[in-house]
Amino acid sequence: MGEDHDHAQERPAAGLFPAARHDHRACVAGLLDHADELCRDQGLRLTPNRRVVLECLLADHKPLSAYDIAERIDWQGRRGGPVQVYRALRFFEDLGLVHRIESLNAFVACTHPVDGDGARHGAQFLVCTDCGRVAEASDPALRRDIGRMARQAGFQVQDPVIEIKGLCPDCGGRR
Repeated sequence: MGEDHDHAQERPAAGLFPAARHDHRACVAGLLDHADELCRDQGLRLTPNRRVVLECLLADHKPLSAYDIAERIDWQGRRGGPVQVYRALRFFEDLGLVHRIESLNAFVACTHPVDGDGARHGAQFLVCTDCGRVAEASDPALRRDIGRMARQAGFQVQDPVIEIKGLCPDCGGRR
């Protein structure tokens, strides 16, 4: 059994959570290609520091603080540290490629950078309190319901992100 079989072992009912030993090569390649294209289209630079920060976030599905990221990066002689990481994270947040998990003061790479209509979205995050993995959902019906509720209240939604804590399929299955 090679690494390519990991996708087949994911539980269909748990589609938002990749298998615990998920091979991220396809995720990383696809999202890095998307970041390259987005930067190119907007006349922005995906600098080596920015790229390595994004690669670090793409390494797994666990949120990381800027300090965690700074410690994991081999800066290879480049100036590096939390300040550079925060700059890169802000850059990617502005592009919609990274989300901040407020309750954890940490960041995750966006697995749904655009919706089907090409618009940015308000994500829903399922945060496992046991293993720390995070799954990103993007439910248009839920966003519409939130928008409708907000309009009825005269409220203007600025950041429709929802964080839900619980147990992922792997951790919940062990209990």
